[in-house]
Order: sequence, then C-alpha cells, then structure tokens
Amino acid sequence: MNADKFSFVPGKMNGLAPSGKMRFIAVAVILCAGYFCPTAFAHPREEWTELILTRQWPQTFCSMEQCTTNLSYWTLHGLWPNAGMSCNTSWHFNASLIEDLIPEMEKYWPNLLASSSTKFWQHEWIKHGTCAAKADSLNSQHKYFSKALELNLKYDLNSVLKNNKIVPSEEYYTLDQVETAITSFFGVKPKIQCVHPGKGGQVQTLGQIEICVDRDFQLIDCEKSTKEIWSNVIPPVLVSGQSELSVCDHSVPVYYPPVPSRS
Repeated sequence: MNADKFSFVPGKMNGLAPSGKMRFIAVAVILCAGYFCPTAFAHPREEWTELILTRQWPQTFCSMEQCTTNLSYWTLHGLWPNAGMSCNTSWHFNASLIEDLIPEMEKYWPNLLASSSTKFWQHEWIKHGTCAAKADSLNSQHKYFSKALELNLKYDLNSVLKNNKIVPSEEYYTLDQVETAITSFFGVKPKIQCVHPGKGGQVQTLGQIEICVDRDFQLIDCEKSTKEIWSNVIPPVLVSGQSELSVCDHSVPVYYPPVPSRS
C-alpha cells in the first residue's frame, strides 16, 4: 500500500475522491472513539461524595428475620458510599488483615443471623468497601473497617437517644422526638427508617438510622428521598428483610421495641 495515499495535509486529503474522504472520516471517528482517543468520548466515572454510616436496631431486625438476640444497643449495618457498588469483586476479603479489629467488630458489627460474622463482613467489603477504597483514606480493608468502627463510636446513637429519654419501650414516640434528639446533638439531619404497619396497623417500628459524612468524614445532612440507594441484591442469609424498611412517616407513631424479658 502506498504510504502517501492516506497522508493528511491541512485542507486536503491526497488521492481520495469525495466518497472516499467521507469513508476515511467515518473510519477515523470510529477508531478514535474505540481505540486511539478514549478520553475524547469516555464518560467520567462517578465518584462518591458522601458515606452513609448505617446502624440497625437488633430487635427490629430479628422481628423481620425470625431470629433472636439479646443485644440492647444499635449495631453497625455498614458504611456505604453514595455511589458505586461492588467496584472490585476481585479484591477478596481477608479476615487476617483486620485481625486486630475483630473483637470490636464482633461486638459492634455482628451478623445477627449466624454465630460467625465473616460472611457478613465479606459482603459489606465487596459491595461497599471496594468502592469506598477509591479514597486514599479508605484504600485498604483495615482502613475501611477501622474507620467504620471509629465513626460508630464517635457518633454514638445509643447515648444520644438515651440522654433524650428515648429508650426501648412499649410506649410510642413521635418521629419528631426521635429525629430532634439526633439532629439537636449532631447538628445534621439523619435518615430514619421504619418497618411500616401492615393493613390495619397503627404504628411503625424503628429499624435503621443513617448518619452521613463527607469525604473528610465531617457530618452532613442525609438525603431524605424515600427512594432506596441500594438494590436488594443481598444474600437472603444476611439481610434479606431490609427490603421492608423505608423512610419513617411523620404522621405515624413510632415503636422502639425493647429486648424481650427472659422467662
């Protein structure tokens, strides 16, 4: 092939008829888009802008999942970036890398459905941790899980609610009471989720509370949309009942279930 046939001179395409010029342009555009000029047509990858520190009330969880627990404090469900899921499924969970954290994780981040929590932590790492790891501050399993534990203790729901006289009880609360207790202490709005009453029911059950932070781990308001951020492609053995949770209704009384008394 004559090398000069496809040489380019500004304002001129040597040796090409008009139809040939159009074909040349078309081929060049395709090659540029697919191979040689990827940045010209690439869409920027969505980066997360906030983390959602999610705690669950064990008694509510077990009422949905038919499990039993005597835990009387809020436990971690996860630390979730607001963009991306399962960003690197080849980055396998390795419990040996967080061995020093395991005693604290077993207490504050337990799998309420099994005696071992390893599968639960593995799920959270693959689905959420590998996306959080796009930030240098969370770019290892140890950084991710230790930060979640740190935030859980720093933004302690148990003491905030208790100090505002909101404790597990057979009495009902208003959603305003729960929300105000959290907002007045932390200075930001949480996202509070409930199990809503079935047909004929008159109360909603407090189930999950989200506190949000930015990329510098500073508190910010959580989104109030009732649309769930995460799809429910979660192994049933882990947290299948979470599909029953949604943003609490201000017009419905809130039940904060106590730990059942031992007979």
